[in-house]
Amino acid sequence: MTWDHSRGYDPMIATSDFFSKKHNNKVQINWEKRSLQAFADRPIDQMADEYDLMVIDYPHVGEVSAKGLLQKFDVDEYQSELNLLKEQSVGLSHQSYNIDGHQWALAIDAATQVCCFRKDLIPFLPQSWNELSNLAQQNKVLWPLKPVHAISSFYSIYNNITDEFNPKDKNFINKEFGIKTLEMMKHITEHLISDCFIMDPIKTAEILSSTDDFYYSPYTYGFSNYSRENFRENILTYGNVMDLSNKGPKGTHLGGTGIAISNKSYHKDLALEYSYWIAGADCQKSIFYKSGGQPGNSIAWENQQINAECNGFFTNTRLTLNQAWIRPRHNGYMKFQDESGEIINEYLQSNTNEDIIIDKLKIMYAESFE
Repeated sequence: MTWDHSRGYDPMIATSDFFSKKHNNKVQINWEKRSLQAFADRPIDQMADEYDLMVIDYPHVGEVSAKGLLQKFDVDEYQSELNLLKEQSVGLSHQSYNIDGHQWALAIDAATQVCCFRKDLIPFLPQSWNELSNLAQQNKVLWPLKPVHAISSFYSIYNNITDEFNPKDKNFINKEFGIKTLEMMKHITEHLISDCFIMDPIKTAEILSSTDDFYYSPYTYGFSNYSRENFRENILTYGNVMDLSNKGPKGTHLGGTGIAISNKSYHKDLALEYSYWIAGADCQKSIFYKSGGQPGNSIAWENQQINAECNGFFTNTRLTLNQAWIRPRHNGYMKFQDESGEIINEYLQSNTNEDIIIDKLKIMYAESFE
C-alpha cells in the first residue's frame, strides 16, 4: 500500500517491476494506493493485516512499537546496510523511523515544509512576516491549511520564533509563543481564499503550476515533480522557508515517507531485500528518481544531474530539510494530530480567542500520553 500521487505510486511500480525481473519473474509485488489524507489517517494495524509492504508516515512508529505491528529492520544480516543508510540520511529522515531502540521503516522519500513560488511571476521573495502579509493582501499567496497541514505549519512557525518544541514535554508548548504563532497565522489567513482551508500541498502545487493567479506559498511540503520540465504547464521553484528569528530556516515540520514490512508477512526475507534496495543510493539516484520519486538518500539529493533536471529543488531546499524537526511519535499522538489540526483550522476561520485555543491544545496534548 502506498499513496496516490505519481511521486508515491510510480516509483513503487517501477522498482517492483525491476525487482521481479531480478528474480526471474518468480516474485511479484502488487501495489495499491490511497489518498494523501487516508495515507495520514489510516491506522497501521489495519494495513498490517492486509499488506506485506506499506509506505508509511513516521508519527505512526510509536503505535507500531507498542503493538508490534511491523518487522524490525535492525536485523544482523543487514547491519552494515542499515549503518550506511543512517549516514546517507537527508536530515533526520532515517532517524524519524527509529523509536524504542529499533528501526521500523527505511526512509525512501525525504520532505519538509518549504516555500514554493513561480520564479517567472514573483517580483521578490518575502523575507519577513510583513512582506508576506503584503503579498497576501495582493491575493498572490496560497497556503495549504487543511487540518493536518494547519498543525504542521503551526509547528514550523513556532519552532522558528522560539526554542523548538520538545515532543516529550507533556506540557506542550510555551503559551506566549503559541499565542504569537496563532496570531501570525491569522494575520495572513485573513487575506487568503477560503479554498486554502481545505487545500493540501498537492492541490497548491497544481494551482501554482497551472494558473498565473497566485505565485507564492510560505509553508508547503516540497514536491520535486513540479520542478521538472513537462510535468505541468509551468515549473515551480522550491526554496528554504523564511528566517523569522535569525537562526535560519530551522524547525520546520519533517515529512517524507518510509517503507515498512508487516510483522504478519510470510515473505519477510524478500521484503527486507526489496526495502533495503530501494532505500539504497544506487536505486534512489536512478530508477527511483527517474520514475518520479523524491529520494530520501543524500547521494541522490547531491547528484548534479538530478538537481539540473529538477530546477535545483534538492539543493535549494536542503538547508531547511537538514534542520527540520521530528514531530511527536508517541503511541496516542495521531489522535492529537487529527484533533489539533481541526481546532487550528477552525480558529483561523473564526473569532475565537488565542488563549482559549492554546489552553485546549495543552490539555489535549497531555491527554495524548494516557
